[in-house]
Amino acid sequence: MAFEYERAAALRILQSIEGGIMSPADCFHLIDEADPTLVYFIFTWLRSRYRADAAAEGVVGRMVELCSAYPAVTRQVKAGQADSLVAWFEDEYSYRDFGAEAFVDLVVEKLES
Repeated sequence: MAFEYERAAALRILQSIEGGIMSPADCFHLIDEADPTLVYFIFTWLRSRYRADAAAEGVVGRMVELCSAYPAVTRQVKAGQADSLVAWFEDEYSYRDFGAEAFVDLVVEKLES
C-alpha cells in the first residue's frame, strides 16, 4: 500500500510541475510531505527532460516559482541530493532514459526498499 501511495504522490508532484495543473501552494503541500530524495529526483528529472524542450520555460518557471515562494523546497532538494541512492542512480542510469511513470516507479521502489 505504501508503494502505491508514494507512487501516486510522486506522479502528482511531477505532473503538477510539468503541466501547471496545481497551484504552487497545493504543490508545496505535497512536496513538504515527500521524501527529500524523491523531491531531488523529481526536480532533476524535470530539469533533464526539459533541458532542450520548447516547454522548458513553463516547467522551469514553475520550479523557480515554487522554490522562490517556498525556500523549504530548495532545502529539500539539497538534502535529497546527498542520499546514496542518488549516486547509485546517476552511476547506473540517465534521467533522460525514462518516461515519467517508469522513472517514478523505479525511484519509489528503491526508496521503499
